[in-house]
Amino acid sequence: MGEAETPEIEARLADGSAPMTPDALLARLAELGIAESTIGHPPVFTVEEAKALRGKLPGAHVKNLFLRNKKGRMWLLSCLEDREIDLKVLGERLGAGRLSFGSAERLMRHLGVRPGSVTALAVVNDHGGEVQLVLDRALTEIDPVNLHPLANDRTTALSPDGLLAFCRAAGHDPAFLDFPLAP
Repeated sequence: MGEAETPEIEARLADGSAPMTPDALLARLAELGIAESTIGHPPVFTVEEAKALRGKLPGAHVKNLFLRNKKGRMWLLSCLEDREIDLKVLGERLGAGRLSFGSAERLMRHLGVRPGSVTALAVVNDHGGEVQLVLDRALTEIDPVNLHPLANDRTTALSPDGLLAFCRAAGHDPAFLDFPLAP
């Protein structure tokens, strides 16, 4: 099904609560003393759409994969947008076995976002700590890091330290992976 054909999913987390809104997320960043800069834009669903729209916005640009294995364990991988990800190799590196993409329903239940809006910042909605956050180590070396603030019609720029501080404040100390340089 295309994006326009995706059935509506109830915006409820596994614990029955409503997910955090983008505005509440930005307020939480401010409460934590994490500087951010957010711009609005038309919704984007793919890396290609984001590249075409953003122009020369500086910093690291991110793609995110919400993954699960056969045992139901879940991972959220945030990496540089141009990384080529082999799910078989990634599963081996994570000790996860065979990985597949999590469903839209599972994504909403555990991270409170819809497809196209996946972001490392969504760990704020994982109240049960069921999703392991995995970051591309390069995201700690490029300033700023640009990502969606829980919705794909905005981009928020954070420092790498700000991103890590937010994730840790949300109870998600990330694992880090190094990816080979592109040929």
